[in-house]
Amino acid sequence: MKAPRVTLDQWRTLQAVVDHGGFAQAAEALHRSQSSVSYTVARMQDHLGVPLLRIDGRKAVLTEAGGVLLRRSRQLVKQASQLEDLAHHMEQGWEAEVRLVVDAAYPSARLVRALTAFMPQSRGCRVRLREEVLSGVEEVLLEGVADLAISGFSIPGYLGAELSDVEFVAVAHPEHPLHRLNRELNFQDLESQLQVVIRDSGRQQPRDVGWLGAEQRWTVGSLATAATFVGSGLGFAWLPRHMIERELKEGTLKLLPLDQGGSRNPSFYLYSNKDKPLGPATQILIELLRTFDTAPLDAPFAAPEQA
Repeated sequence: MKAPRVTLDQWRTLQAVVDHGGFAQAAEALHRSQSSVSYTVARMQDHLGVPLLRIDGRKAVLTEAGGVLLRRSRQLVKQASQLEDLAHHMEQGWEAEVRLVVDAAYPSARLVRALTAFMPQSRGCRVRLREEVLSGVEEVLLEGVADLAISGFSIPGYLGAELSDVEFVAVAHPEHPLHRLNRELNFQDLESQLQVVIRDSGRQQPRDVGWLGAEQRWTVGSLATAATFVGSGLGFAWLPRHMIERELKEGTLKLLPLDQGGSRNPSFYLYSNKDKPLGPATQILIELLRTFDTAPLDAPFAAPEQA
């Protein structure tokens, strides 16, 4: 790759000349001599082979080519400054990245709100979000490839902060044979019907959760796929209510009138990697996740303005 012939300092100097209205003003703003500023811009023009400024009376005015290059250079200088800031924050212990693994059943709306609030405070820290199902969250945390984890299980050896419950409800298409019975249902009614279940993404010790007494079960890889199957009339399933609110309102899914077990409310927990000290960015994100976990999912939310 060809090395650039114009430095960031030279671009900053050109910006100062334009922004402050002349060489003398730029020199004062940059705490440099006017001759130094003039020489810097002249060297830039020699290296680039195009005129950047022309003198109009006592004022330096951009040429057409200078205007194009100046606009592009502003983003370049901004990115370089952000890179320097990130290096400074990392030197102070600020993380370059926070790795978050979340059970797919946890409401994504809460994650969006917490991460949106985190962004203006992140100082360039990236977030790597990973979704798993059931014991898959625990495995990722135990493998040490996550800094934070949100799981619906109590993980042995870890002290988790309790979050909100997530309600799972038994549903089927309104025209499903179970609904055609037009009466309260029991588990014996379910045994002869197709049940759609979600595959545990864990590999070491996959877990079965909830009632699994149907003679015929189909396993799918995601909650969204399960909702699509059941909404198309294929089987019944227990699904997170927050994911199917629209389908319930529109009537493409209907709650099964079970005499017991029609809904379950597992608690979710927020865990941190106990083998790694929590950096400042991770601590901020923890507080935001806990704060927005308690907010109603249908509450109005406005993203904070970017700095």
